[in-house]
Amino acid sequence: MEPVIIVLIILVVLVFIALIKTIQVIPQASAAIVERFGRYTRTLNAGLNIVVPFIDTIRNRIDLREQVVPFPPQPVITQDNLVVNIDTVIYYQVTDARAATYEVASYIQAIEQLTVTTLRNIIGGMDLERTLTSREEINAALRGVLDEATGKWGIRVNRVELKAIEPPTSIQDSMEKQMRADRDKRAAILTAEGTRQAAILTAEGEKQSQILRAEGEAKAAALRAEGEAQAVRTVFEAIHAGDPDQKLLSYQYLQMLPKIAEGDANKLWIVPSEIGDALKGLSGAMGNFGNLGGGSQGNGGGTERREKPSID
Repeated sequence: MEPVIIVLIILVVLVFIALIKTIQVIPQASAAIVERFGRYTRTLNAGLNIVVPFIDTIRNRIDLREQVVPFPPQPVITQDNLVVNIDTVIYYQVTDARAATYEVASYIQAIEQLTVTTLRNIIGGMDLERTLTSREEINAALRGVLDEATGKWGIRVNRVELKAIEPPTSIQDSMEKQMRADRDKRAAILTAEGTRQAAILTAEGEKQSQILRAEGEAKAAALRAEGEAQAVRTVFEAIHAGDPDQKLLSYQYLQMLPKIAEGDANKLWIVPSEIGDALKGLSGAMGNFGNLGGGSQGNGGGTERREKPSID
């Protein structure tokens, strides 16, 4: 009975192993390549799959999700014979598990070498300045070449990014000095522009101030002249309304003479012709006044002259 039990145990173990090999569970976003006696049979998709144990074997399990592969820095020579180190990052995705397994031995290594050679061809036709400022152009060129070459491998290159472009140390020092000089130049230009703008604004302010001051003085002079004219007009109307005689007018002319002669700068002043008439009228008035005064004294009484008696 013991040999029978041993055989049964062996059969149970074989059946268990056969069941394990028969049932294949493939995770989501994955695929498996099945070979039968070393020949490709089919591709297992995600889910539960049944294979023939001991006949069908799983050759390769491939992740169908998008992958990110950074490549180490690669020395590249530019058109102006400068060596720069460029880091690249590739975003790719396997679209055909069978082609990725049988069309290329190692698609990661193939993508890396293709990236390096393509990058050297592209950068070799650019100088350093263009290389540093044309990342989008380089990325687009790399993606086009890689996508075309990896299509038959069952791989789609979604993006290619230049992670870093490092020129030689001496070139970096020269670039830093140039950038510092450019910044100093821009600062000097901005300072000069600010000073110029401030001077312009100051001049405009002074000009506007002078204009406003002149306008104010002109308006004040006009108002002052208008006031004086109104005063003269009022006095003239009052005088004519009072019907003055020649004596009053002569007296008013004499009162105006000191005002005409006021001021140190008045070296020459013109006397109106009416002043002579006024003086004549005033002298006549004064003469009449004097005659009137003398007559009153004569009529009022005479003065008696007496001499002091002498003593003999």
